[in-house]
Amino acid sequence: MRNTITGNILTPSGWINGAIHFTGRIDAIDGVDAGLADNPDDYILPGFIDLHVHGGGGRDIMQCGDAPHVIAAMHARHGTTSLLATTMTAPPPEITAALHAIGQACAAQRPGSARILGVHLEGPYINSGKLGAQPAFARVATLAEVRALGQYAPLRLITVAPEIDGHLQLVRELADAGIRVQIGHSAGTYEDGVAALAHGAAGFTHLFNAMSGLHHREPGMAGAALAHAQYAEIIVDLLHVHPGAIKVALRSIPHLYCVTDSTAATGMPDGEYMLGSHRVHKCMGGVRLPDGTLAGSTLTMDQALRNLVGLGLDLADASRRVSTYAADYIGETERGRLQPGCHADLVVLDRALNVKAVYVEGERSRL
Repeated sequence: MRNTITGNILTPSGWINGAIHFTGRIDAIDGVDAGLADNPDDYILPGFIDLHVHGGGGRDIMQCGDAPHVIAAMHARHGTTSLLATTMTAPPPEITAALHAIGQACAAQRPGSARILGVHLEGPYINSGKLGAQPAFARVATLAEVRALGQYAPLRLITVAPEIDGHLQLVRELADAGIRVQIGHSAGTYEDGVAALAHGAAGFTHLFNAMSGLHHREPGMAGAALAHAQYAEIIVDLLHVHPGAIKVALRSIPHLYCVTDSTAATGMPDGEYMLGSHRVHKCMGGVRLPDGTLAGSTLTMDQALRNLVGLGLDLADASRRVSTYAADYIGETERGRLQPGCHADLVVLDRALNVKAVYVEGERSRL
């Protein structure tokens, strides 16, 4: 069935005040160039794309079963139309089981739920000294093991600590195989980061968090990102990263994009939840381990957009950082933009940037 909705439509060439017509894909957009202050109409933006999702709605991706579907449905209610299911560091059988469940969910997407585009393998190929909230099952990667895991679900992103012996060459092998490699959970030096980028690493996992920090005589992994990265993900819940550091990253990294790093506690009341094998507690808007370590977030992408606008970004720039740049990063050229021929993934916001409607490949989500 063909749908038509009207409002201020953000297209790649700017704002259009008019109508967008779509079925599963966008058929046409018509109207006039919009001055956003000149009318009270809703905003129509590309659907949000989240490349780092551990959970939501009370479920964690490592719980397998129907967890991927529950998580995808919950995030769709907040404007996310595509996501990567993100694993935790765990023993091999648990990672395999999670990937098997994700692969099944990818093959049987549900109407109105966010599309699961594949996997972000955040662990286990990380530095045991920079676990953050990851369980203590870090290990050295091999190309054979990664290829074996890829039989269960599409591996779209892999987080790697490049300073671990053997990982630098693996970065090159994975990049040559078409898998995006991110630097993260790393105690590496600035020089390690530069070397990893030269070997094909493409971005950084939750910038500033669980990596060696910036010092003026030891720039660290964060310094390598700020000096050289074209892409990096960042958590803008205003707990994981200070607003001033977010502004530094915005000025330094051209295609900085937002992720939620969301957990099972997202969209749920305060209380205890699972994050991989960890029990975590949600209170006061955050999620923490018993020792106080931040353990993922309760952020949703609509709130990430509002936080960016609150930091001073205009709405078009903020939209690109919760949608278009992430799509570009993983090669999804038919998502993250509103133009004829692209998937009809879109979110309708009121003038206060609250979600009014979400469409995933033309199907309206249940809010």
